[in-house]
Amino acid sequence: MNHYETVFILNPVLSEDQIKETVQKYEEFLTSKGAKMINKENWGLKKLAYPIQHKKSGFYHLFEYQVNGTAIEPLEVMFRRDERMMRYLTVKLDKHAVEWAKERVKRTKSKS
Repeated sequence: MNHYETVFILNPVLSEDQIKETVQKYEEFLTSKGAKMINKENWGLKKLAYPIQHKKSGFYHLFEYQVNGTAIEPLEVMFRRDERMMRYLTVKLDKHAVEWAKERVKRTKSKS
């Protein structure tokens, strides 16, 4: 099983319920493919560096998970088909990035 991180940006016109529903949909999809969710983060509404679909902000979310590589392609197909999704990026983490992610989680938990 490989270690992945996916960051995605949702349309800012969505209601809070629609955002929760969308995030839950993708989380359930990953777990149905055998993924082990390690960390989920809601970064909230952030200003974009440049307009995307004529929008200047978006709701950012991060998933960190372990899954075999065959689940990534169907996930990204779902992202492309979903009109609520503005952008996404999935990265396969190496051992150094996994350690960095663990430290990042520790720092964010100690701040809150």
